[in-house]
Parts: sequence; structure tokens; C-alpha cells
Amino acid sequence: MSSEAKNLEAISKAIDQHNSSCDWPAVAVAMNPYEVERLGWDSIRGLPVRPDPNLGTGRFRVICARDEVDESEEETVEAVSTEYVTVGTDN
Repeated sequence: MSSEAKNLEAISKAIDQHNSSCDWPAVAVAMNPYEVERLGWDSIRGLPVRPDPNLGTGRFRVICARDEVDESEEETVEAVSTEYVTVGTDN
């Protein structure tokens, strides 16, 4: 088996493991930019391949949808006023 086939098999297994153990699906695969260029893969099993210089060569990371959520979008704020206004009738 070629090293490329072994890489694809390992990444595919990691995607399956992630998706079976997490409520959030995998959304991408991060790899060292050198590896992305060397392998020439744009996607793996429909997931985009993203270069990540923080990963060493020969390593990859499955990116979870939970990591992609913008924290500011999730924040819910309830506005409560402590100022009272008297409303009267003009009869």
C-alpha cells in the first residue's frame, strides 16, 4: 500500500471516529501546507483540506463544526430595564 493510500485511510478512519463520537460533524481536514501541496488533495470524502502551518508534516487534524461556530453569534442577551414610566390617560 502506498504512503498516499495509508494517509487517506488514516484520515478517513479519523473522520469516521469523530462523526461517531461527536454531536457536531467534521467540516474539514487540516494538514501542514507542505503536505497539502505534496498530496494535491482539495478535499477528502467531501471535506475541504485546509493548510495549517501549526501542524507538523505527516500530521492532520479533523476540524469539528463546533470549532467553526462564531461565539458572538451564540451569545444571547436579555435586556431588562429598571426604569419605570408612568402612563396616564388623558380623559
